[in-house]
Amino acid sequence: MTLTSPPPEADTAPAPRHRSGRWIDEWHPEDEKFWAETGAKVAKRNLIWSIFAEHLGFSVWLIWSVSSAMLLAQGFSFTPQQLFFLVAIPNLVGSLIRVPYTLAVPKFGGRNWTMISAALLLVPTLSFAYFVNQADTPYWVFCIIAATAGFGGGNFASSMANINFFYPARLKGAALGLNAAGGNLGVAIIQFFLPIIVGGAGIFGLVKASEGGIHLERAAWVYAGLSIVAVLAAFFFMDNLSSAKSPAKDQLAVLKNKQTWVMSFLYIGTFGSFIGYSAAMPLLIKLNFWRQPVPEVIGIGINFAFFAFLGALVGSIARPFGGYLADRFGGARITLVSFGGMMLGTLGVLWTLSMLEPFPPPPAPEALAAIKADPSSFVFPDAVRAAVEANEGVFPLFLGMFLLIFFFSGIGNGSTYKMIPAIFRTDAERATADQGPGTPEREAALLAGTKKASAAVGIIGAVGAIGGFLIPITFGSPWVTDPLAATKTAFLVFLGFYAVCAAVTYVVYLRKPHPAKAAVSYAGVGI
Repeated sequence: MTLTSPPPEADTAPAPRHRSGRWIDEWHPEDEKFWAETGAKVAKRNLIWSIFAEHLGFSVWLIWSVSSAMLLAQGFSFTPQQLFFLVAIPNLVGSLIRVPYTLAVPKFGGRNWTMISAALLLVPTLSFAYFVNQADTPYWVFCIIAATAGFGGGNFASSMANINFFYPARLKGAALGLNAAGGNLGVAIIQFFLPIIVGGAGIFGLVKASEGGIHLERAAWVYAGLSIVAVLAAFFFMDNLSSAKSPAKDQLAVLKNKQTWVMSFLYIGTFGSFIGYSAAMPLLIKLNFWRQPVPEVIGIGINFAFFAFLGALVGSIARPFGGYLADRFGGARITLVSFGGMMLGTLGVLWTLSMLEPFPPPPAPEALAAIKADPSSFVFPDAVRAAVEANEGVFPLFLGMFLLIFFFSGIGNGSTYKMIPAIFRTDAERATADQGPGTPEREAALLAGTKKASAAVGIIGAVGAIGGFLIPITFGSPWVTDPLAATKTAFLVFLGFYAVCAAVTYVVYLRKPHPAKAAVSYAGVGI
């Protein structure tokens, strides 16, 4: 394949040249005439269906964040640690497969891989729909099914890598922000609608629980059908770009760039927090603000199904706003502000946790069996009712502070993904500083920089998503003995981590360098 650049004096913009399989052989998004006449329309169409497919991926990825809290009502008996591990497994798998998913875009084409990745969502949805109805399903089987839900997490990396090729540098922040926000909204949508679809209560109590009980398989069937729609939409409406072709060896070369690892570290703080808190929030609310010894007894306190979706919703909406702010003021500046905001929100959460009343220990197994045998005679102890009522008064503050963390994590998600292509574009411009804009050498360097940025998106996304595994594990491991103390300790750890992330952002990307090192500094270049 020969890469060509339109001459500056051309009167007409080059049209995208198609061949079989919906491959586009000519793509010049930095050419303003090409972009205005043809490029913008094609890019927008691909962005829309990329958002749809990624949205479904996120929903399937986080389906366990809500369903795990409802497994007890379905008749399964799992401990809090087991439930938190089910929540964490998809995040671990989703982070690990983001690298091969990113490499798959140049290998197979963005449109082709979108079809494949959407089809793979049938594995976790159909297996979930079957085994959740088998009362004798062992815990390890659910662990495997939860692991396959991680396929949805990989969709993010391939989708972002693909869309990065379609847009010019000046619009990458907004385009990647919209693409990511559409995916992130999948978390809020699954947490909002799943309780309603399966027959539980929802919409702040406006929808009452079904008298027929919980049917978790319904949500799996819905998303299996939508996955098929995503496959067909990609087949008919998306495109592959020949310019995105790149050998895996060249893409993995970004592992040698220290900026890849710096940004990976920062992305743990932003996206890792978003996905980790999204996964853990339903169980956090249930274990700290809700009491229901057995499904047959009407619970008291705050129902997690009414509020769990709000965090992911706020973070998702904030993400494109973070990309927009990064386009205007620079990604590093906005990223620093986001970490400051997350520290503020974490301090607020710790303040509210200090006001909570610890719950008495749960009933012993023998007592639970007796309650289940005769639920009509059960009465909550006065100590439990007093703690629940006291904590209900604290919940609005807790929720508000938690949503503040989600808001700034969304801002940071958008701004960091603006920084990634900006860093590699800056490196390309420096490498061709002796060449003028529009020269073949400069255009080739910029294309190579775009390929490196797309590869880095996968690496950074993979490392960042590990936070989605670590956060639920941090919350869940010691909860049997003292859940409230464990929650406080976890947030103190997160507070210290955000402070380190803020310091790294400032030192690496914002601090004015020594004159001898000014040539390699990224400060002041719009990153």
